[in-house]
Amino acid sequence: METAEATGLQATLFDFAIGELVRQHRDSFQPLWTVESWVKLLIWLSLNCGCSGDDAGMARFVEALGPTVTSRMRRVFFERELEDLDLQVMADPSEQQVLVLPMGPGVPLDLERAAIAVERVALQDRVAVDRDRWQLLDAVVVIPWAPEAMPCG
Repeated sequence: METAEATGLQATLFDFAIGELVRQHRDSFQPLWTVESWVKLLIWLSLNCGCSGDDAGMARFVEALGPTVTSRMRRVFFERELEDLDLQVMADPSEQQVLVLPMGPGVPLDLERAAIAVERVALQDRVAVDRDRWQLLDAVVVIPWAPEAMPCG
């Protein structure tokens, strides 16, 4: 096996493994759907990798991950796939809104199905209750965060 092929397989394995690790443990860090939960995951990972829990150790850990791995992990951490509804929910609190998208092409999407998805992933207390504020665009429902759910600052 050539070195480039081996490196590609290692990268694919790493990507798969880190994605599965995040998926399996993301619900362990409360409160869900918050920056606080994301930071708790990073602390847990860094400690399990032998880094110190202080600011310098965390900074070294995040620097070692790099922006590509960090953003991939964050996307996996804040998204949920609801295969039975054929919907994906993307709810990163650093974004201005929650997105509900169909997972397949041509799947009809409406506010009621989006509301079911929001409840299923326990986001109903963190998004705008007034469905008049929800927007149904071509293939996505855009839902604003509830003001009290927005991170300070």
